[in-house]
Amino acid sequence: MESLDSSAFEMHPAGPSLPPPDVIDHVPMTAETAWQVNRLVDLAHRIRSHSIRMTHAARSSHVGSCLSMAELLAVLYGSVLRVDPAHPDWPNRDRFVLSKGHACAAVYAALAERGFFPLDWLDTFYQNGSRLSGHATQGYVPGIEVSTGSLGHGLPIATGMALAARRDGRQFRVFVLLSDGECDEGSTWEPILFAPHHCLDNLVAIVDYNKIQSLGTVDDVMALEPFAHKWRAFGWSVREVDGHDLQDIVAAFSRIPLEPRRPTCIIAHTIKGKGVSFMENKLLWHYRSPQGEEYEAAMAELEGKA
Repeated sequence: MESLDSSAFEMHPAGPSLPPPDVIDHVPMTAETAWQVNRLVDLAHRIRSHSIRMTHAARSSHVGSCLSMAELLAVLYGSVLRVDPAHPDWPNRDRFVLSKGHACAAVYAALAERGFFPLDWLDTFYQNGSRLSGHATQGYVPGIEVSTGSLGHGLPIATGMALAARRDGRQFRVFVLLSDGECDEGSTWEPILFAPHHCLDNLVAIVDYNKIQSLGTVDDVMALEPFAHKWRAFGWSVREVDGHDLQDIVAAFSRIPLEPRRPTCIIAHTIKGKGVSFMENKLLWHYRSPQGEEYEAAMAELEGKA
């Protein structure tokens, strides 16, 4: 599969190129806006297809976790993050941390589509000698900022990055994508308390709230509700979005920070396994890889939506 034309990702250095949310939400889309949203739809579709192929070939886990965040990654890498694939260590780049590092296949797919490394690297995912490990690994993969996989560590690291940027007078922003399951952990709630105290409005936490974690539903394992109210009570500005509605996601990101001097939390309501009907909302697909007829059916369904 050929990658997307890199020119499709050009954006103004000040931020997302799509219209502000009041334009998106209240008037019909222009032809230009529709083109850009369709571009993000295509990118999300490619991320899903790559994730299915990669986990199938590697016989690896976490495909459901990859599929739930495809639109979030499409908007981040297609419209929001200030990054330069030709210079992945550019000092003023935005930082993205995948706290749910077990779902790194989808991020590898986004990075390859964005031009950070060749698409054929994806064929080596989770194979002996590959740069693309089964959990996000920094140092071998351009665009991966932090090695993650032990849950509950991504937000503390991202908060430290945001504090360092503030103290150094740097303008980059830090985005961190968390699972809902790791919001059970105390190591997540310490930076939730810390970031507002230090007025880190350059920090954006995004929660992939698909409501299923490794061994059960979130409500069965440890209920999080009233989830948004808890973040607000700790001093964050919070917006809840449909994590599969690209206009809704773009509208949220176009207003970052939601409030000056406050960190932003985007709670994205998503569906685990989104895009493949027999995987949706199924705990089975946290650890199972698509093989045989399941793989053929998944790819046929995705190809039918292209």
